[in-house]
Amino acid sequence: MKKQSIGIGLMGLGVIAGQVAKVLIDKADALAEEVGCPLILRRVKVLPQDLSRPQAQAMDPQLFTTDADEFFATQGIDIVVEAIGGEIPAIDYLTKALLGGKHVVTSNKEVIAKHGVELLTLAQQHGVGLHYEAAVGGGIPLISPFQHDLLANKISGIYAIINGTTNFILTRMARDGMDFSSALSRAQELGYAEPNPRDDVEGIDASYKLAILASLAFRSQVRPEDIYCEGISRLSSRDFQYAQELGFAIKLLAIAKQSDESIEVRVHPVFIPEDSLLAKVEGVYNAILVEGDLVGKVLFFGEGAGALPTSSAVIANVVAAAKDVILGAGSRARWGMQPGKDIKPMSEIRTRYYLRLNVADRPGVLAQIAKVLGDHQISISSVIQKLADSVAQTAEIVIMTHPAQEEAMQQALGELTHLTAVNEISNFIRVES
Repeated sequence: MKKQSIGIGLMGLGVIAGQVAKVLIDKADALAEEVGCPLILRRVKVLPQDLSRPQAQAMDPQLFTTDADEFFATQGIDIVVEAIGGEIPAIDYLTKALLGGKHVVTSNKEVIAKHGVELLTLAQQHGVGLHYEAAVGGGIPLISPFQHDLLANKISGIYAIINGTTNFILTRMARDGMDFSSALSRAQELGYAEPNPRDDVEGIDASYKLAILASLAFRSQVRPEDIYCEGISRLSSRDFQYAQELGFAIKLLAIAKQSDESIEVRVHPVFIPEDSLLAKVEGVYNAILVEGDLVGKVLFFGEGAGALPTSSAVIANVVAAAKDVILGAGSRARWGMQPGKDIKPMSEIRTRYYLRLNVADRPGVLAQIAKVLGDHQISISSVIQKLADSVAQTAEIVIMTHPAQEEAMQQALGELTHLTAVNEISNFIRVES
């Protein structure tokens, strides 16, 4: 018997969920034509404070409940759309929905990064789908290409700018000479950064997204805790000045590489050549460069966050899930995990490095620094030295190295801090070419 309608249960009514509700209502006729029957919003699980939102005021008050048990007891819900964010209680809600035989659509990158494998397994066991296109890249189509279009490829690398907040901050620091705190304040004023921006500026948000992409690309489970993570808060306007002088841009990059034996995953600021594609990605835009053995290099680019782009991905998943409900289809997406791939320790990676040091302005200092680096098999590519303070008789030295091992560099940095001529290691940034 043909279904007369598809019931939607929405969890949340924040920026994203509110836009999803608006699209379901405003585009009801177009969505019904696409699916083959109406999509009916049957219940919305909210927090008490959500009821005062303008979006809630414009909707039927009978749709709302603040009680999760009442939400799940609602008859006629075929698809649960989760847009509350965070790990708890979202993981409990998603688990309950799947156990109840409901298809699930989520934009929750933290839950998918941490629990994606078990949730997909649960979906398969109960013959329903788990859709999470909006978890990475907002409206940029990313998850589906990894699940389908790139399957014939062996993916060797992912290089991604996947946090719009940090990219906006870095853009302002580079273009306007702002310091970090001023650029962050501007991002908060414009609504690009949360009042508590820790997950963004410390790279945590990007690590969740990279865990998802790397797991899909390499068909091997990568957990957030496997990823080396470093944020942008210690960057200075001085670093951007030197980067430009040396022909580089500074970006917070999420990097994933695989060899035959291991997987390398890390999130941290990098120097990248100013003429590279990723160096030209500015403001709140995201870009994900993927390298495959058949397709070569492919760049995905667009707005990675915001209500409109993210709702685009969520609604597309809702339509796909609705069609599966009509067809009686279960879970089509899975992570085909392959055993035997180890996560390469950060200490074993090799790359070039940028060092900025404040030192005593006297003869022989550079020779002392070069000796410490040389003792750890780190060779110098170039040096810039500028007077920092004539009264205090200090100088600023910027060193670019040839490729070296991370462990050796960390040991050298430790020794440099004990040199009496070195007042401060002002910054240390890796270089990706």
